[in-house]
Amino acid sequence: MPAAKPLLEVSGLTRRFGGLTAVAGLDLKVAEGEFVSVIGPNGAGKTTAFNLISGLDKPDEGTVRFDGADVAGRPPEAIARAGLLRTFQHGRVFANLSVADNVLVGAHRRLKAVRPDWPVIGPLAELALALVRPASVRREEEALREEVREILAIFGDRLLPRIDQPAYSLSYANRRRVEIARALAARPKLLLLDEPTAGMNQTETAEMLEILAGLKARGQTILLIEHKLDMVMRLSDRVVVLDDGKTIAEGLPQAVRNDPAVIEAYLGHGGVGAASPAGSPASAVERATVQA
Repeated sequence: MPAAKPLLEVSGLTRRFGGLTAVAGLDLKVAEGEFVSVIGPNGAGKTTAFNLISGLDKPDEGTVRFDGADVAGRPPEAIARAGLLRTFQHGRVFANLSVADNVLVGAHRRLKAVRPDWPVIGPLAELALALVRPASVRREEEALREEVREILAIFGDRLLPRIDQPAYSLSYANRRRVEIARALAARPKLLLLDEPTAGMNQTETAEMLEILAGLKARGQTILLIEHKLDMVMRLSDRVVVLDDGKTIAEGLPQAVRNDPAVIEAYLGHGGVGAASPAGSPASAVERATVQA
C-alpha cells in the first residue's frame, strides 16, 4: 500500500535570532489523518517551529508546503484560510465575548452570506448587511450556532452549560478548551496544538487526553507539542524529538522512547539511572522510558 501523501511537508526550516539558531534545518512530514507529536527539552525550538509553520514568524531558510502549496512566510490569516489552524501555549480567548461567540469567531472564514472577497461588496456594504441582518445572514448564523453546540459537546459538560457566559469568567482549563473549540469551528485540515494541557491538573489532563483521542478517531490530522509524555506515547502515530533546534530522533513512540539520544537529551550523560528531581523533565522521560 503506497504511503499517504503528506498534508504538511517541512524541509530545511531554519530560524536564527542573532547568534542563536532556534530551528536548524528541520524536516517534518504529517500525512492526512495522522497524529504526530513534537517533543524535546525546554528551549528545543518546538514553539518556534510552530510559529514558522503557522505564519507567525518567517523562516530564514527552508520551505513549508501545506496541502500542495508553499506557505512559508505567508501571513497567518492566509495560512489559516488554507486550513491550518493552531492553538497557543497560553490559552487566548476574547475575554468579553461569550463562549458561543468565541467559538463562532473560528467559523468566520466559512461564512457564505457575506464574503469579504466578493468584488461587489465593499466595507460599507458589509457593515450595512451586518446591521440589517437579512434572512440569509440570520439563517447562516442559526446554523452555525447549532454547530457550535455540537463542537462544545465534544468537551462533555465542561463548556455547554457555560455557553452564554463571558470567557473571562471561565477557569484556566476551560479557556484552553474554548481555544481548541474555536479552532475546530474553522474545520481545520491540520490542527496544531501547542501544549494543550499546560497548567492542567491530573484530572483535567486525563479529560484532554480523551478529547484528543476522540478527535483522532474522527480522522482529525493533528500536530502536537506536549511535555506530558504519557499522553504523547498513548496518542501519537509518530513522535519527532527536537534538541537545540535539530531533529535527534523520529519514529514510532516505542522506538523513540527507548532511543539513547532522546534519553541523553533529557537526562544528560548520567543515563536513565541518574538522579533527577521528582516532576522534572528528566524524571518525566525516565518514567516514560522505564514504564510500559
